[in-house]
Amino acid sequence: MAREALHRVEADHRTARVAAGLSLRVVARGLGVSHTQVRRFERGELRGPSVEFVAASCAVVGLELSMRTYPAGGVLRDRAQIALLDRFRARLHPSLEWRTEVPLPISGDSRAWDAVARAGDLIVRVEAETSIRDAQALERRLALKARDDPDGRVVLLVSDTRTNRMAVALMRDGLRSLLPLDTRTMLAALGKGFDPGAGGVVVL
Repeated sequence: MAREALHRVEADHRTARVAAGLSLRVVARGLGVSHTQVRRFERGELRGPSVEFVAASCAVVGLELSMRTYPAGGVLRDRAQIALLDRFRARLHPSLEWRTEVPLPISGDSRAWDAVARAGDLIVRVEAETSIRDAQALERRLALKARDDPDGRVVLLVSDTRTNRMAVALMRDGLRSLLPLDTRTMLAALGKGFDPGAGGVVVL
C-alpha cells in the first residue's frame, strides 16, 4: 500500500514538473541534489525516499504533499485484547454463537466489530478496548459504527484498569444514549442468553 501511494506521488510529480516546464536539473538545483536522483524518484527507482525529500520535491514543482490516516480494519490483535474477548465470551450463555472480526454489512466498508454474539433475534456487537487513549475518538467511532450497523445491541468491552475506569466515567454522558447499561446489568442478561434491552459498557 505504501509503495502504491508513493508511485502515485511520483507520477503526479512528473506530470506537474512537465506541465510547469521544469527540467530535471532545475528541480534538482532547487532541492540541492543531483538530477539523477530526481529522475530515479520519478521512475520509482529511488529506494525509500524520506518524507522530507518527497515533500520538498513536490513543493518545487508546485505540489503540496498531504498525509492522513483512515480507519482500515484488520487491526493486529495483541494478547491482552484476545484475553479480554475470551473473558467476555466466558460470561455469555452457551446459546450465543460467537464470531470475531465481523465486517459491517456495507459493501466496500473495511470496518469490523471485534466480535459479534448471536442467538435468534439477539445480536450483540462488541468493540473491545484494552487501553482507552482517546475517549472522544472512541465515542465517535462507536457512534458511527452503530449508525451504519443499527441492528442489535452494542457493547463497549473494556479492560478493568484504573485508567480505563476513569476514561469510562468521563465518557458516560456522551455514551448514555447509545450505551446506557452497566457491567452488572449486561452480564446478568447475556449470561442467561437474554436481550438486555439496550447497549452498555462492560468492564472486565
